[in-house]
Amino acid sequence: MSLAGNLEKVERRIADACARSGRNPDEVQLVAVTKGHPPEAIREAVDLGLTLFGENKLQEAKVKISRCPGRLRWHMIGHLQSNKVRDAVHFFEMIQSVDSLSLAEEINRWADRGAKTMPILLEVNVAGESSKFGYRPDRLLAELAQINALPKIEIHGLMTIAPWTPEPEKVRPVFRRLRELKAECDAILGAPLPHLSMGMSGDLEVAVEEGATMVRIGSALFGPRQKIVTER
Repeated sequence: MSLAGNLEKVERRIADACARSGRNPDEVQLVAVTKGHPPEAIREAVDLGLTLFGENKLQEAKVKISRCPGRLRWHMIGHLQSNKVRDAVHFFEMIQSVDSLSLAEEINRWADRGAKTMPILLEVNVAGESSKFGYRPDRLLAELAQINALPKIEIHGLMTIAPWTPEPEKVRPVFRRLRELKAECDAILGAPLPHLSMGMSGDLEVAVEEGATMVRIGSALFGPRQKIVTER
């Protein structure tokens, strides 16, 4: 199927999930995940009206962002190493994968040097998978106030990556727990956080039903990944 057809199908899946849960589809942002896809595919997506893109790897993103229309919005959604924070703060409008106080402090330092404020999401390893990055829920709650006190950081919400399963209903408790954690964070901060970034190509319906405001969609839009050559 064409990208246009894939996009129509994804948007219909989101709309149907919203209808089942009594939500407005406008509440759910589609983050087009471009890992492994060339600038040509991104430009085709832009022609179809997409403007928000997510990248997993900084080096790949740096190459592609420079070759794409300047009006696009880019989110860092992959694991971020401290030694790459400077470039991440420069290239991205939001970092969705903040998983420690030390990383938040480094982002704050480089944002201050760049005279900007950096929106972030706090990544939570809800399922406790050893193969994934992310906060443990208890540590997230313990460090939340310290992160919120960093002057060049804005916490916009939480993000999680659910375990892969051919039966999406099995990960509903993961998404539900992230929503509950956001409510606990709201109480600590005294204000509601606007975003829950959860749900990907295989499980977006369940995520939307559980309150996702961002879904990160790659293969359902662009198909299988291609090999991208990046600059060293």
